[in-house]
Amino acid sequence: MIVRETHLVPQGVQAMRLSDYARTAFQAIPSRKGIAKAIKRGEIHIDGAPGQSGDWIQAGQTLELVDLQQRIPKTYRMPLEVVCEDDHLAVINKPPGIEVSGNKFKTIENALAANLAPSPRADALPWPRPVHRLDYSTSGLLLVAKTAGAQCFLGHCFEQRRIHKCYCAVVMGPLPSPGRIAEPINGLPAESRYEPLETVSSLQSGHLTRVNLFPETGRTHQLRIHMASIGHPIVGDQKYGEAGNILKGKGLFLAAVELRFPHPATQQEMKIAMEIPHKFGALLHREQARWDKFKHES
Repeated sequence: MIVRETHLVPQGVQAMRLSDYARTAFQAIPSRKGIAKAIKRGEIHIDGAPGQSGDWIQAGQTLELVDLQQRIPKTYRMPLEVVCEDDHLAVINKPPGIEVSGNKFKTIENALAANLAPSPRADALPWPRPVHRLDYSTSGLLLVAKTAGAQCFLGHCFEQRRIHKCYCAVVMGPLPSPGRIAEPINGLPAESRYEPLETVSSLQSGHLTRVNLFPETGRTHQLRIHMASIGHPIVGDQKYGEAGNILKGKGLFLAAVELRFPHPATQQEMKIAMEIPHKFGALLHREQARWDKFKHES
């Protein structure tokens, strides 16, 4: 168990339940919802024992916000492309085919410590932590916190939708104009925008279109579900796509290519962008060339 923050309840404190008081005690969790989840997981202790939401706080008590993971995870030696980094955060280029975090050893989270410099800040995390997820099959920009303050601030920004992401994808079929999809996922509101950039002819698929995708909410598999729901599944999507759009050995054609967010320390808006993966352009060029050759010979 790792203690992330400690707070001594001062004299003269107003009578208050733990669920209400903890919001002012711990900087790492600013929201009521986050506090409720932490208490439920047993991560907020009162004088060394897990607290309950209804416990009354008293002067002189010691509150601790703990990480129940018993030890710093063993480092997974995997080179990562670091797009940008400072004392507070980093952005890395996640390769496809690996989980961001979880119970497995081979995860991005377990590889971060070997690729990033330790933060010299007083609130440095024991190891760098991703502040959001990308699917196993998705590649691209992943935002990482190196301090408790950055982790708290960026988590709050996600809740307030102050972090904006742009993905590039290749989808099945022609998309003539930009559009918006507002379809619930697992009973929760979900919205995405799409912006077609280039359409080519394809012998196998009829047409393929390169698009920019903008998730306005953050549901699991949101972009994949939404594009499939309007009849334009992402190429290579084995879960939501069609049998004809799976290219052997090519993976999913979905990559996070741009992030915009306020910096935790300066509040300055950061815009981090990367080139689209080579395989996207190569696929479109190859399919159009095959189509042109077929039409010329026929």
